[in-house]
Amino acid sequence: MAEHLFFNRELSWIEFNNRVLYEALRKDIPLVERLKFLAIVSSNFDEFFMVRVAGLKHQLLHNPEERDLAGFTAAQQLEQISSRCHQVVNLQYKTLMEQVLPDLAEKGIEYVSPKNYTEKHHQFTKTKFIQEIFPLLTPIRTDGVCFPHISNLMLHGAFALEQLSKSEEKNPFAPTEDNIPVAIVQIPSSLPRIVRLPYDGENPEAVQFTLLDDIIYQYATMLFPGYKVAEGMLFKVTRDADFAVDEDESIDLSEAMEAVLEKRQSSLPVRLLCTRTTRYLKNFLQEKLNLSEQDVYAVEGPIDPSTLLDIADYPQAAPLSYEKWEHYYPPLLEKGQPLWSTLKRRDVLIHVPFESYDPVVSFLNDAADDPNTLAIKMTLYRTSGNSPIIRALERAAKKGKHVTVFVELKARFDEKQNLSWANQLEKAGVVVVQGIVHLKVHGKLLLVVRKEETGMYRYVHLATGNYNDKTAKLYVDMSLFTTNPEIANDATLFFNIISGYSMILPMERMVMAPITLKSRLLDLIEREIQLSTEGVPGLIVAKMNSLGDEQIIQKLYEASQNGVRVLLNVRGICMLVPGVPGQSENIQVVSIIDRYLEHTRIFYFQNGGSEELYLSSADWMPRNMEKRVELMFPVLQEEVFKDVKRILNMYFEDTSHAHTLQSDGSWIPIEPVPGQAPVRVQEQLQSMYKQRVETCNTTVPIEFIVRRRG
Repeated sequence: MAEHLFFNRELSWIEFNNRVLYEALRKDIPLVERLKFLAIVSSNFDEFFMVRVAGLKHQLLHNPEERDLAGFTAAQQLEQISSRCHQVVNLQYKTLMEQVLPDLAEKGIEYVSPKNYTEKHHQFTKTKFIQEIFPLLTPIRTDGVCFPHISNLMLHGAFALEQLSKSEEKNPFAPTEDNIPVAIVQIPSSLPRIVRLPYDGENPEAVQFTLLDDIIYQYATMLFPGYKVAEGMLFKVTRDADFAVDEDESIDLSEAMEAVLEKRQSSLPVRLLCTRTTRYLKNFLQEKLNLSEQDVYAVEGPIDPSTLLDIADYPQAAPLSYEKWEHYYPPLLEKGQPLWSTLKRRDVLIHVPFESYDPVVSFLNDAADDPNTLAIKMTLYRTSGNSPIIRALERAAKKGKHVTVFVELKARFDEKQNLSWANQLEKAGVVVVQGIVHLKVHGKLLLVVRKEETGMYRYVHLATGNYNDKTAKLYVDMSLFTTNPEIANDATLFFNIISGYSMILPMERMVMAPITLKSRLLDLIEREIQLSTEGVPGLIVAKMNSLGDEQIIQKLYEASQNGVRVLLNVRGICMLVPGVPGQSENIQVVSIIDRYLEHTRIFYFQNGGSEELYLSSADWMPRNMEKRVELMFPVLQEEVFKDVKRILNMYFEDTSHAHTLQSDGSWIPIEPVPGQAPVRVQEQLQSMYKQRVETCNTTVPIEFIVRRRG
């Protein structure tokens, strides 16, 4: 077998971000959407440095000789990460400053930097600074041992000062002769960063804007009477957020999580992102923050492009954005009517955002208000602000229904909101389970128990994505409603396991991590190997966000060596090396980046003709297999099975927004066949659901066809 078995996890993730940046480079994508992709690159890197780079810095201190699956030490990884990230960030800013912003200006949305302010702009911004901004600013001195705390990801200005004249009266606050005074000013987050300017140009339909930090930078001298600004720089610091909560069973988890949130604001710096300036200020901050040269990212342009997205609210931005796509209400369901009778007849698949998320919200609202509902149980990993899901659960509890909710407090960067939800739900009378020691509950499951004339019925909703009505308009996910008794039994058992002292018993249909999911996947791959023949080779088709589990990758290599064809659609990290003779020549890996974020996990196994198809909350990563409570569930009903299989196959036909992974780690855009129109899977899916609504046959089949085990 070849020696090149695994790609490095972190470098693979950076290449995913580079594919996001590729979308921003495309001239065939609307300008505002290109700006959004640039913003995604920035927000992705923020999290990457807070978690992954911070983790490597810890490893460098405590286990410097430890190597990853690709054979790299922490020092080697940090060096390669810095080199590649600098390349990506430089291209990101070149695209922003030389393409996207100038093109936006031509279309009537013009960013005006201070050096291009007209007299009209100067008058407006100076007045705004004096009246609205100046009172909020607090310059902090840095001389001697004093250096102010720089909050994580907060935008700041740094100013090197030069005294205008030597006063005869001694100033006890003045710097020493041999020390250049430097002041730090935090840019107020309470004010909008986008500042609309009075228009001063030739196109009355256009808008001009500048940034809050530009205005502060322009008039910073007014903050320092008796001094002039010799050098200025805008910057933000990324701090270590790779903290594990203290999971001692005797410690209150809520209090422990609050301690983690507080710690993030004052943890060790891992990156300095700053505007280009002379070296003094950069070196000054680099020394004070104890950062190396490879940790500093100096850019030509506004820090943090994600906040530029407020321009999307301007009317002039509408023609520069994607054409609106409707989220279609599933034609099998009747708007305004409870789902109970439909779900007794058949399973219902919801495919967001092509289809509306409203049925999920309506289902929970109906359960909350229905007098026949006895109990509601569900998991919450991430949900939206002002969530209708939370409101329905509160209402159900207040109406006397037994409501149990597992709120995962350790969902990274959503801890604060989840703490708030947990407290709010408890006040309403909901039984809130706040955590499992050393595990995150990532599975998505909702169970409603209802007393009806013919007996007790259990309605189950399982999903690949979160119970979040906001991201359901942006993330591609699938969820399944069913009353299948075997799955309902499994759902009941699942909640007993995660909330009480129930022994871990085998489930009939669902598969659970960290108990059986990994072993089940390995068995499914092994079965494909055993059933594969030269005449009828095995087939595995899987779609996921990330692939990095060592044993699963090794098993896929074994499958490839035994003639099994493996098709993988991986949005982000992929540590598997495809296309290596004798190792993985039968494995193809593609990735799709488009207007919606691909989030669905779908796993297909040919099984010698007795096909099996699964949906899951889990990626094929060690954390999903070993450190999270995850669920994988089968698609059993015939029509739903055909639908999901067809959709899965469509993801390997895209020639518009797809890349294919090469054995050297590069990703090559997939081009359409000469003479044929490009295929864009998300556009095809949108058209498919539109056509279904337009041609819907209102007769709903009542037969419940179940796929039995082969």
